[in-house]
Amino acid sequence: MSSVLFDVPGPKARTRNVYLNIVTVIVVAAIIGFILYRFNESGQFTAKKWEIFTFPRVQHMFLTVIGATLKAFAVAAVGSLVLGILLAFGRLADSKWVRMPCYWITELFRAVPVLILMMIMYYGLPSAGVKGITPFIAVVVGLILYNGSVLAEVFRAGIESLPKGQREAGLAVGLSKGQVQRIILLPQAVRSMLPVIISQLVVILKDTALGFLITYNEVLYYANFLGSQGQYGSPVVPALMVTAVIYVGLCLILSGIAKLVESRMSSRVKVVKTRVGMAG
Repeated sequence: MSSVLFDVPGPKARTRNVYLNIVTVIVVAAIIGFILYRFNESGQFTAKKWEIFTFPRVQHMFLTVIGATLKAFAVAAVGSLVLGILLAFGRLADSKWVRMPCYWITELFRAVPVLILMMIMYYGLPSAGVKGITPFIAVVVGLILYNGSVLAEVFRAGIESLPKGQREAGLAVGLSKGQVQRIILLPQAVRSMLPVIISQLVVILKDTALGFLITYNEVLYYANFLGSQGQYGSPVVPALMVTAVIYVGLCLILSGIAKLVESRMSSRVKVVKTRVGMAG
């Protein structure tokens, strides 16, 4: 079946696309090769710069800071999802007194960079007399406020994209508007918007690195500490390379878990549809 969104490419177009793909791969490989060449010429791959990563204590500390990164991510992810759902329901409320504050909260925190939110929490609030703000709290709250506001729009768009007949059917059987949203609409919205939700969770995971700027002891903060060790040749680039590999690995694991959850949800929906069809 041909797509209605674009014309199916002919033989010449397919050949041209193959050549473009080959050229793109060559250009990317050349850029990576040049970067690695410059690293090698500047001595970034010498044994002295990588020796520090062979120490058991350094490896143990990497596990510790990875745990700190995952801890901040887990708390921020759960908090963002909860805040996003609450703000989405508030945006869809009938009362103007509920709908308008939720609208302005969403727009405000969505517009403020997450780093500024972290700095306000860590540097601004203590100067205003608020005590007990640790780097962990500042990182987590900043991530929750920003990403929760983004996810609120995701949930709202997902709910509003569903057929109106489902709302009407839920109300017809005696459910309240809140019950219709929680029981009928929200699960479907989450399922349909799952790729976007997962993408935002990956953003949360990567943005934990911003905690480095407010002294939160996560992966990038420790990598910066290792890069400043002059007795080992100040291995800044090796430390950043190791950090990049760690973040890529964590994001791939998160994406793999997301695909597994998505496939499980899709299989359950197919089973329910099959049972409904057989019953009919």
